[in-house]
Amino acid sequence: MSRAEDIFQKLIYFGEDAIDEFIMNRQTEELFLDFKQAVSSGKNFTTLHRDDRKNLAKAISGFGNSEGGVIIWGVECSRDMDVGDVAQAKVKVQNVHRFLSWIENAISGCTIPSHNKVRNHVISCDNNGDGFLATYIPKCDIAPLMTTSNSAIYIRSGSNNVPAPYAVIAGMFGRCPQPNIELIMGERQLEVMDIVDGDILYPNSIDNPPKQYLKLSFSIQASNSSNVIARELYLSCNIINNGGEYNKVRFSNYNQMDAIPGIEGQLNLITRPDLRLPPRGVVRFCNVEFIISPYIDDDFLIEGVIGADKAAPHDFRIYIPKNKLRSFVAKVIRGEEDAQIFINEFFNEYIYGEI
Repeated sequence: MSRAEDIFQKLIYFGEDAIDEFIMNRQTEELFLDFKQAVSSGKNFTTLHRDDRKNLAKAISGFGNSEGGVIIWGVECSRDMDVGDVAQAKVKVQNVHRFLSWIENAISGCTIPSHNKVRNHVISCDNNGDGFLATYIPKCDIAPLMTTSNSAIYIRSGSNNVPAPYAVIAGMFGRCPQPNIELIMGERQLEVMDIVDGDILYPNSIDNPPKQYLKLSFSIQASNSSNVIARELYLSCNIINNGGEYNKVRFSNYNQMDAIPGIEGQLNLITRPDLRLPPRGVVRFCNVEFIISPYIDDDFLIEGVIGADKAAPHDFRIYIPKNKLRSFVAKVIRGEEDAQIFINEFFNEYIYGEI
């Protein structure tokens, strides 16, 4: 996981507490982090203010042409002579969800080419609708990004986005294009099964074992979103905790891959040498099946990485605290909602990384 994505995930996990920590620790703006106050208030205009649009465009170009970064909208900076610009105070974005909509609409028109991997997250929102927004801008592997407002190409230098020197731009255009491998979790299914199906066997010491359990299955696939051919694609998964002694995690249908022996609970796959994945192509690594009992006594945690030769690896994790897992299994077994709603909840709330 990159430093920029790590900051973004921290903001998602801890919300406004993360901002409070930045202010308390006098966090400086740095290579991967920018603080901005939002000018857009909606009083005299109905779109993103030109100053906010200018800051967004410079950040997309600067972070995208470098190693990625995060803008936190709603934090005031002050100049410290010793360490530089530091987070000083919270200045909430007015009507943060409306501001999010303006940001989302502006992203595609900020740079040439447009950076389609920019993500936004509302960190918090009070009763008046005001709050804070995080904009995550990953590194762009396709081409240098030029702002549409002043036709400049920026790079990140320290805590600033600065116009790139000619030699740097020439080097960026001369850089060999790299594959970009994205994780896809497809063919998602969720079923409530009876114990008679035999996936879970409880010992005789349990007087009243549950009559049903949860089976969740999906396929792990890799997509090549770059403009070059990808070779030697790989996937590694490590089962750290499966939630309880009656739970199971199964990997299947990976016979088209080369499996590399690992420790117990780990799956290591790599495509065979003659396999080449063209741009926009998709390859299946394996199927995954979770067998989850209502008896939960531990957190559920799987960590993994996916990538290819000469491509940046992408980390992902599936994490469910034991209390949330108990609640989730109970709701599914009771059938409180349609199965598709539970599938969306699982994959949207408990899976982290570039998916």
